[in-house]
Amino acid sequence: MAVLPTLRQLRFLVAVIDERHFGRAAEVCLVGQSTLSAGILELEQLLGVRLFERTKRKVSPTPVGRELAERARTLLREAQDIVELARAAQAPMSGPLRLGVIPTIGPFLFPRVLPRLRSAFPELKLYLREEQTEPLLARLDAGELDAAVLALPYPSRGMETIDIGVDPFVVVCPPGHRLSRLSAVGHDDMAAEDLLLLEEGHCLRDHALAACALEGARRNVAFQGTSLYTLAQMVANGLGVTLLPQMALDAGILRGLDLVVRPLSGEAPFRRIGLVFRASSARKETFRRLARALEGFLEEAAQEKGKTFTAPARGARRSGAARLDS
Repeated sequence: MAVLPTLRQLRFLVAVIDERHFGRAAEVCLVGQSTLSAGILELEQLLGVRLFERTKRKVSPTPVGRELAERARTLLREAQDIVELARAAQAPMSGPLRLGVIPTIGPFLFPRVLPRLRSAFPELKLYLREEQTEPLLARLDAGELDAAVLALPYPSRGMETIDIGVDPFVVVCPPGHRLSRLSAVGHDDMAAEDLLLLEEGHCLRDHALAACALEGARRNVAFQGTSLYTLAQMVANGLGVTLLPQMALDAGILRGLDLVVRPLSGEAPFRRIGLVFRASSARKETFRRLARALEGFLEEAAQEKGKTFTAPARGARRSGAARLDS
């Protein structure tokens, strides 16, 4: 029987491909550089091919090294799934869980919900990573994250989704602005304004425009926010009006600012909030319980605001959006 590469050697290979540097790869793998270099050399001798072109200044993967690394990623993910399957069978709400979250949700949801999650699941160790949707999904696909809390819809191949609630959009403008004199703002009213949005790359930008039917609205392209906090400050400085999610308002994003909030007329527009994970993951029971806990928090928050909450239908890969009626 042929001698096969070890998972440790494959992990070394992937780390060097990612870091393009033996020293940094060794740090990622928590080993010394000599140990990592020896492991790569053993793998090359075992396979009979060169995996890297080495110079004093850089390390470049060979074509076969690059292809082998991609296959190694799949093997490493599946090996991790085996470990997670065993752990989940014993205690689904225990151990580490690497959870991604986007910047338009993380600062407004998790400071309020984390204490409750710690109380409900004391053996679960949550590690949060905040990043935009596309890189989070890439990390999720690569096995660097276990799940992610995202705003939907968003294309995500090979993933399953559990809806945990919805987040309505509202209009924010300065006092004395013509929109502040309206009890509810219509789409035509918004289309005539300088609309301040997040910069490209933030999914909330597209969700807000689509949900509020404002794809053709005039946009203040000269000023684009890097965060929701920046948008609020720009509105306070008279640069235009914006759309903010209710979640951010509830977390106090407008505290200390002299601004007016108005609902949009008609059916309340919203973005869906969902928990996304790999379809192949062995921790689906963990994700179901976590999603239900997050859904419960959003439901209670909505009731405190005097709104009617409609929970999404149970089950993974859920379709359709729940509603929060103002």
